[in-house]
Amino acid sequence: MEENLTPNDQNNAAEEQQTPVVENTPMQETAPAEEPQEQDPEPAAAEAAPAEESRPAEEKSEEEQTEKENTPFVEPDTDYSSMGREELVGAFEALLADEIPHIKNRVAKIRARFATLEKEVEAAAFAKLLEEGGKKEDYQQGNDAVSQAYNKIYNTYRRKRQEYHDAVEATKQKNLQAKEEILEKLRQLIDTNEESLKKVNDEFKVLQDRWHEIGEVPHEKMNDLWQQYHFLLEQLFGKMKINRELRNLDMKRNLEQKILLCEQAEELIVETSVQKATKVAQELRAKWKEIGPVPVEQNEEIWQRFCNAMDKVEERKREYFEQRKEEYENNLLAKQALIAKAEELTATTPDSIAKWTETSNALDELLKMWKTIGPVPRDVNEETWSKFKGILDTHYAQKKEHFGQLRDEQANNYNRKIDLCLKAEAIALREDWKKATDELLELQKEWKSIGPVSRKVSDKIWKRFRGACDQFFERKTAYYNEMHGAEKDNLEKKRAIIEELKAFQFGDNKEENINAIKDFQRRWMEIGYVPLAEKEKLQKEFRAVIDGHFEKLKISAREAEENAFRERLRNAGEGAVRFASHEQEELTKKLEQLTNDVRLWENNMGFFSQSRQADILKQELEHKIQNTRQEIALIKAKLKILKEAAKNQQTKEETK
Repeated sequence: MEENLTPNDQNNAAEEQQTPVVENTPMQETAPAEEPQEQDPEPAAAEAAPAEESRPAEEKSEEEQTEKENTPFVEPDTDYSSMGREELVGAFEALLADEIPHIKNRVAKIRARFATLEKEVEAAAFAKLLEEGGKKEDYQQGNDAVSQAYNKIYNTYRRKRQEYHDAVEATKQKNLQAKEEILEKLRQLIDTNEESLKKVNDEFKVLQDRWHEIGEVPHEKMNDLWQQYHFLLEQLFGKMKINRELRNLDMKRNLEQKILLCEQAEELIVETSVQKATKVAQELRAKWKEIGPVPVEQNEEIWQRFCNAMDKVEERKREYFEQRKEEYENNLLAKQALIAKAEELTATTPDSIAKWTETSNALDELLKMWKTIGPVPRDVNEETWSKFKGILDTHYAQKKEHFGQLRDEQANNYNRKIDLCLKAEAIALREDWKKATDELLELQKEWKSIGPVSRKVSDKIWKRFRGACDQFFERKTAYYNEMHGAEKDNLEKKRAIIEELKAFQFGDNKEENINAIKDFQRRWMEIGYVPLAEKEKLQKEFRAVIDGHFEKLKISAREAEENAFRERLRNAGEGAVRFASHEQEELTKKLEQLTNDVRLWENNMGFFSQSRQADILKQELEHKIQNTRQEIALIKAKLKILKEAAKNQQTKEETK
């Protein structure tokens, strides 16, 4: 705050007729409660101690000192709290295109945010090491591509900042030299014998204007310079008496300048940007303290006008920060509500893909809402964001794990269904219709039991499997449709054979008669399938006619069967050996089975008690044993035929 003058000093100033213009000492950053009265320096005042420059309450950092000497600039209040490391690197690199003093706060925010994310990355890497069985002492701090890019940009920033500070320091040294030159010229002006006060005053004005035009000097030299400057001014004013007219002109000029500052200060009251108004207000105070005195009768009025404007700006500043504090609290409540909703959405683990998607979409909407809400109080900002982000990170980590397992299951299901497709495609080409149909139906059951596959290939692989099944059943249907037409023809052919057989007249030659019957049987066998509904009836009718002829010709069924077997053996042609081997194996097995059955039945006959029911069972069993013995005799006869055929075949081969 500026120092007030005593009433006695004010009276002296009013009575002085020739006084030089005196420069005020620097003002503090905050607006003073009262403007000092203008003082006319008298010769006695020159002997007083020089005015001291007021020092700042605390030392400023080099960056703050640099920022203070630049033109007004309101740095944007950018929020980096939702950015990832890659985004921060991009934002940092973009900032380097701006002037160094204009990006200080944003760089600090980026550094703080990046440091937090780096800790998270290191924590995740450390946790992964432990999960994979590593030891704590094996952990080494990583330095991935993102960190390297960030460090490179930060080093560039430090280099530019140092270059800027070096340039500022060089300017300060240059300003120091310039002010020291002005001090030397003031000394020369004091020592001059110039009698024209007007000329001396003009030279002094040039030096005074030049002094104010020169920028900042090194901080440690500032106080000493001001002391020397004011000491020389007092020496100069003590030597010369500037007339009242010149002083009044100077005060009038100062009054005009201060009126202009008041008008500029009053414009700040309606400035929309509080930050800009605060910044400009500080500069107006700095300009005010550089302007000299005004007429005494207007001093209090102009000073109060300026103070009133500054007070209103300060009041707006306080209201702004109070309003922001209230907004921050409301934002905190809103974000806490989003956290509660996120916890509610993730309280239970989704049990289907649709529910996973639904939950993820809901969380994405919450994140969008989060970004639209403004900042919260700084002391809880990191905690609030970490809690919300932790819920989202946990959800998406669980989702990633779930869908990873699901993809593995779907891949396994896909491989199994591909295998079924290959099997179905192989079956589709077969013609053993009954067995192939059963196998294909089993494949369809197995298909239904297999879980889902990826939606991208689900329809394609199903069409492939369904196509193979359709191909088989279309071929089967076509085959049986064709066969049913042939069966009707075969039915008519077999009915014709039956009618022909009924009308056939046999001679006296037994062998010729047997050959004729065998011919009928051969022709009958050569005819293909007949409709299933007519098969049994037709077969019984044919068999009855044959048996009737056997009865007339006195040929036993066994003899007929043996002759038929010999005929089949002769008709086997090149496959006779294979046919004989197969028949011998089958007949031997059947002979052994039937022999064991007869033995078992004969043994069981002794267990029946004497009763009517038991007698009936014994009769049925005896009849069954008799028929089986006849069948055994026929099998033995067939084996004998096979043995004779094998012997004849061997004789032929030996003869060759």
